[in-house]
Amino acid sequence: MVSRLMQKFDPADIFISTGSRYRAIIGRQLPEIANENIIIEPEMRDVGPAVGLLTAIFSKVDPDESMAILWGDHIIKDDALFHQMLAAADSIVEKRDDSIVFLAHHPRFANQNLGWIEFSQEKLGMEGNFPYHALSSFQYRPEKKLVEQYTTDGHHAWNLGYFVTKPRFLWAQFKKHAPTLYDALLRIQAAYGTLAYGSILNEIYPQLPKISFDSAVLEKISPTHGVVMVADIGWSDLGAWEALKEALQQSERDNVTKGDVVLDGVNNSLVFDYQGKKLVVGIDLDDMLVVNTEDVLLISKKSSASKIKKIVEGFKGTNYEDLT
Repeated sequence: MVSRLMQKFDPADIFISTGSRYRAIIGRQLPEIANENIIIEPEMRDVGPAVGLLTAIFSKVDPDESMAILWGDHIIKDDALFHQMLAAADSIVEKRDDSIVFLAHHPRFANQNLGWIEFSQEKLGMEGNFPYHALSSFQYRPEKKLVEQYTTDGHHAWNLGYFVTKPRFLWAQFKKHAPTLYDALLRIQAAYGTLAYGSILNEIYPQLPKISFDSAVLEKISPTHGVVMVADIGWSDLGAWEALKEALQQSERDNVTKGDVVLDGVNNSLVFDYQGKKLVVGIDLDDMLVVNTEDVLLISKKSSASKIKKIVEGFKGTNYEDLT
């Protein structure tokens, strides 16, 4: 994502939010990004606190400069269209500074493992070549019957989790809808830019509640503040195995393989062998995920991939906690 952004943006305007264990790696991989632009989360507390920390900092440093929240583990095949989409969203929030512009993608298939966003069928307006619509609602991983309907009804799209807004506005939404989180982040904000920042951050941040950004803020914001822009930028979420399969395949019935793999009678499956110590053979499988690593052998229906996160979370406090 960073290399994609650096095609159009100055490195000084790119910030990276990450865990402390990755700081040195990012420094080596991205020397163009200044150290102060790497925002460290001392401990993983889910996306609500992570976005809150960024918002607290940006609203202190430059509350009226547009901010875009983007995620690093995604494929985007049409960089030029993505840049145009960001510019259009920025233009909208310059005119509507009490809004959040959500970037969405026309669904390619009925993906049950993504968030979906509903928007009005009527346009609010045009910005450049992009129509934009009023936000209606969010749905996270809807049931299969619904996603099949959403894929073709013309007013639902994949929610990329990307948005553009003003820090001042989003900070006010934290205060209104997540006051406990806001109060804790306010103490961190006050220390930002001082010598006490590191110690205050390490003291307070690990105590923040683990809560998603959607649950903390987004689902509570009035839809009147939401704008949805939909385009086809060739997006895939590589944070999920079934999404990786979809991104790499040429057609839905294709198999996607890696490593020492032999398949017979297998369709629409991803089979990856990272271990390299033995041959992986699949026979008469359909719609499967098979991932063989040094630590874990995963075997799952693609349609059940959403359960993987819950299983991994259940390892805490067990002999498998090091896999979380």
